[in-house]
Amino acid sequence: MGDILITDDERDIRELISDILKDEGYSTRLAGTSDQCMAEIAREVPALMILDIWLKDSRMDGIDILKQVKREHPEIPIIIISGHGNIEIAVAAIKQGAYDFIEKPFNIEQLLVVIRRAMETSRLRRENIALKRGDSQKAEMLGESAALRQLRSQLDKVTKSNGRVMLTGEPGAGKETAARYIHANSNRAGGPFVVVSSASIAPERFEEVLFGRESAGKGVEKGLMEQAHGGVIYFDEVADMPLGTQSKILRVLVDQQFTRVGGGDKVQVDLRVISSTNRDLQAAIAAGSFRQELFHRLNVVPIAVPSLEERREDIPLLAEHFVQLLNRTQGLPLRRIGEDARALLQTMLWPGNVRQLRNVIERVLILGEPSGDICARELPSPEEGATEEGRVVLSGGLATLPLREARELFEKEYLLTQINRFGGNISRTAAFVGMERSALHRKLKSLGVVTGLKTTPRLVYAEEG
Repeated sequence: MGDILITDDERDIRELISDILKDEGYSTRLAGTSDQCMAEIAREVPALMILDIWLKDSRMDGIDILKQVKREHPEIPIIIISGHGNIEIAVAAIKQGAYDFIEKPFNIEQLLVVIRRAMETSRLRRENIALKRGDSQKAEMLGESAALRQLRSQLDKVTKSNGRVMLTGEPGAGKETAARYIHANSNRAGGPFVVVSSASIAPERFEEVLFGRESAGKGVEKGLMEQAHGGVIYFDEVADMPLGTQSKILRVLVDQQFTRVGGGDKVQVDLRVISSTNRDLQAAIAAGSFRQELFHRLNVVPIAVPSLEERREDIPLLAEHFVQLLNRTQGLPLRRIGEDARALLQTMLWPGNVRQLRNVIERVLILGEPSGDICARELPSPEEGATEEGRVVLSGGLATLPLREARELFEKEYLLTQINRFGGNISRTAAFVGMERSALHRKLKSLGVVTGLKTTPRLVYAEEG
């Protein structure tokens, strides 16, 4: 239920509180002096503290500990107890950030009620922080294609372990979604999911952002690694991490501890590392821009995230998901995707992968009709003649037609283009397309293509009807 640190100079009191809390399902740690208390916090940050104000044989009293803990770990709820309580002490404790003040001798039921409320308040605060930084994004792996099913199977195998995972794939393919899926289905799901956007952090600030800093003016400012304690830290596009920082990350992976910038104390962390890249890290290692030792530490379980090209059958489902998501989050129209639009979406090229698909759907919902089905004419058309590795990109019209009609339309447009290319010379056209001249004439007639000079730049045209 939660780890509670009890600090009291009276052994009987702290052990009594501990026994009662253990009966309620809590785990406890005990400290009799300020030094023991601070050492326990340094070892592992507790979920809640019960702290006596007067501590014999200690260099700090409860108020001093309260001030320091609230400066370094403001998220920890602290309940102050004292046998010499008065209104002034209670007010001072609350002003310094204590959750509540209870005077000895206290009623056990009263203490349990305060603890439950403090733990619930702490949980809600963590959830609010998570919402603000985007931890609550759903980690759905949508799709039923063979490539997506294989990816889900691989991710499911690593969720219950603590092994480091390296996700590879094209930009926009969904590597962060895969990382969130691992986190959401792991035993760390209740902990934070912190993203380190390697490409967006200035190299000179990387260590400060990652490890935090200590200064006289601002005290302790936690870095991303400390914020990820108990959960997952996700290094997005790890190849963009500065070379100097890579060696320090390597040390953290080995020791699970680091020192804040400007500080001297070691900070212990318990976190799982997931990283991603769209680059060839072996080439980066050869070029001297990525440390081989770090690669081997991060690449314990390599998993490839398929591109949208490899899972085209999932495109309609993804598109419908984005329509519903954008309606829910931005109030955009809730429209159905028409059959012609579905067909076109599945034939388009998607160099930006899932991210590009979402952007296209958002653009259509913003600029398109407020109601009715989304149709193919609302979607962006690929450039005529664009190719990818020998593939011809179909126009929007061809992509939405049955084979027979599409073939006729293609043949007509193709032959019109070739005849005009050769200035209306049927013999040269026939030789290029590989047909007998008489066969080409018959084909042109069947397609309704009429040859002859016209007033337009085209030398041939298609008969209407």
